[in-house]
Amino acid sequence: MSLRRRPFLGAAAAAAIAPGALRAQATVDAAGRKVLRYAFPTAETGFDPVQISDIYSRIVTAHIFESLYEYDHLARPYRLKPCTAAAMPEVSDDFRTFVVRIRPGQFFHDDPAFKGRPRELTAHDYVYGFRRHYDPALKAATQSFLEEAGIVGLRELREAAVKSGRFDYDAPVEGLQALDRYTLRFRLREPRPRFLFTLATPDVYCAMAREVVEAYGDRIMEHPVGTGPFRLVEWRRSSRIVLERHPRWRERTYDAEPGEADAEGREWARRFAGRRLPMIDRVEISVIEEAQPRWLAFLNEEHDLIERLPPEFAGQAIPGGQLAPNLARRGIRKYRVPGADVTLTVYNMEHPLVGGITPEKVALRRALNLAYDVDREIRLVRRGEAIPAQSIMPPMTSGYDPQARTEMSEHSVARAKALLDLYGWVDRDGDGWREQPDGSPLVLELLTQTDQTQRQLDELWKKAMDAIGVRAVLRPGQWPENLRAARSGKFMIWRVGSSAASPDGQGALERCYGPSVGKGNIARFRLDAFDRIYVRMKLLPDGPERDALFRQATKLMVAYAPYRFNTHRILTDLAHPWVHGYRRPPFWLAWWQFVDVAPGPDARV
Repeated sequence: MSLRRRPFLGAAAAAAIAPGALRAQATVDAAGRKVLRYAFPTAETGFDPVQISDIYSRIVTAHIFESLYEYDHLARPYRLKPCTAAAMPEVSDDFRTFVVRIRPGQFFHDDPAFKGRPRELTAHDYVYGFRRHYDPALKAATQSFLEEAGIVGLRELREAAVKSGRFDYDAPVEGLQALDRYTLRFRLREPRPRFLFTLATPDVYCAMAREVVEAYGDRIMEHPVGTGPFRLVEWRRSSRIVLERHPRWRERTYDAEPGEADAEGREWARRFAGRRLPMIDRVEISVIEEAQPRWLAFLNEEHDLIERLPPEFAGQAIPGGQLAPNLARRGIRKYRVPGADVTLTVYNMEHPLVGGITPEKVALRRALNLAYDVDREIRLVRRGEAIPAQSIMPPMTSGYDPQARTEMSEHSVARAKALLDLYGWVDRDGDGWREQPDGSPLVLELLTQTDQTQRQLDELWKKAMDAIGVRAVLRPGQWPENLRAARSGKFMIWRVGSSAASPDGQGALERCYGPSVGKGNIARFRLDAFDRIYVRMKLLPDGPERDALFRQATKLMVAYAPYRFNTHRILTDLAHPWVHGYRRPPFWLAWWQFVDVAPGPDARV
C-alpha cells in the first residue's frame, strides 16, 4: 500500500508547519515499510538499459540492474570495488585481457518469465547484456561508447546483422566469452587502461536475463528485471515511479570506506557498520517539472529530500551559500558540491543553416556563442550556482583544467557582429534582421522545454540573438520528444546538460567523435583531426601526454564550435533530518541502498 499524496500547501502554510509534524508519515507507510520519497524534475523515457540515454531513466536502472564493479559510496576520490564480481579482475600486462569471476548465489528479481523458479545470475547474462548494445534494431546510444572499449568480435557481429537484417545472439564472439557459469573473459583489440570503468556502469552495462527480454519483446522498456537492490512495482509514465527492495538480493552489509579527513562520512560508516542493505524498503518518485511545486513538496515534508535545488529558490534556501536559519532550525541538511556535468548548446552540424565547417558557417556559430552572456545566465538564472565552462570535460574528471580559459567564456556583441559582417551574414533589406550570405532568410530554431528555468534561459538566449540582429524562434516540447529529435538529427539547435558517467573525461569528448554521430555525438560533428586525437587518447595511460591531447581536442572544439560550453553547475541537495547517510555521487548513480529514513540522534521529533 502506498502513501496517499497530500495536496500542496501555499508558501505561507508551508512556513507554518511545525518541524517534524509530518515526520512519521515521511518515514514509514501504513504497511510499516521505510519509504524514501523525492521528485525528478524531468520525465523518464523507460527502463531498458540498452535503449535509454537520459539521466533520470538511468538513475532508476542503476538501482534495478548491477554491473560487475561499483564505486564506494563514501570514498572521495573514487574507489572501485567488486559488485557482483567475486574480486577485482585479472588484467593482462598489456591491458587487453580482463578475466572476471562472478560470485555464485545471486538472483534476479522474481518474474513470470522464470516460470516460478529462482533465477541465478551467471556469466552468460553479462555476455547477453553486452551483446544487446550491438543489436542494430535497438539503436543503442551506448553502443558507440562500448565500441571504444574495442571488445573483439562485437563490431563484426553488428556489421553482419546490418547486412542480414538479423542479429545473431548465439554466434561466438572471441572478445566476450563465458568460460564457465561464473567466469567472464573480455579480450580487447587494443590496450584499454580504463576498461574497468566500463565494467562499473550498472545503469547501462549490466547483466540481463535473455528469457525476460524475449518474453516482453517491444515492451521491455516497461519490464526491467535485474539483480539489483530494488525492483520496479509501479510506473505511471512521466508521473510516478515506485520501487521496492529485492527480497532475494544477496546478503550485503554496509561497508563504505570514507577518507580520514571525511568527518561526516566516518560518522555514517560508524553508525551503519554491519547494517543489512538496503536499509529502506521502498522508493517513491514523483515527476514534477515545475520548480515551485517540487520545492513546496519538500518544505511540506511530502518529500524527504530535494535533489538539485531549483536556482530560483537558492536565495531563500542557501543565501550566500549557507543554509537559511529557518531551514537549519528544522534540522534540514545541505549538500552542496560542484557537479560533474556541463550544460551545452548543441548545433546540428548536418543542418543546412547552422551546420558545416566552411568558414562562413564556423563564423556564424562562433558569433552566436560570443553573443550569449553566460555570466548573466549564472547571475540571473543560476543564482550564482554555476561556473563558466571553458571545455566540455566536467569537473572531477580527467582532462578538466580549472585554470583553462577559452573563447567559450567570452561575451562580446561587437566581435559577434564583426564576424557576421565579415562573412556575409548581413541585413540586406533593411528590416533590422540579418540574412544568409546568399540573401535567403536567417531564422534560428531552438528546441526547448517548458519549465521555469528553461523559460528564463530562453529569454536570455532570445535577447542575445536580438542584440546581433538574428531572428530566432523557440520550439518548446517535452524532454523525451526533444531527445528523440536530437538523436535522429531533426533539429537545428538544442540546449542540454551532460553528466559524467566515469572519472575519464574522454567520455565527454565522444560528443565530437565522428563514429558516434547519432549516438553520443548529438552535434553530428565530423572532423578527421579530432578523430585521430580521440583514438590516440584511448591507448594512453593517464599522464602529461594524454593531458596534452585533451587540450588539443578542446582547441578544435572551440574553433569549429559544434557546441557552446555554457556552465558547470554547482549542485545543492537538501534533506530532512530523518534522512541518514545521503551523499551525492560525483558520476555514478546508485545510492538508494546506502541511506536510511528513520529518527536518529539529530532528528527532530
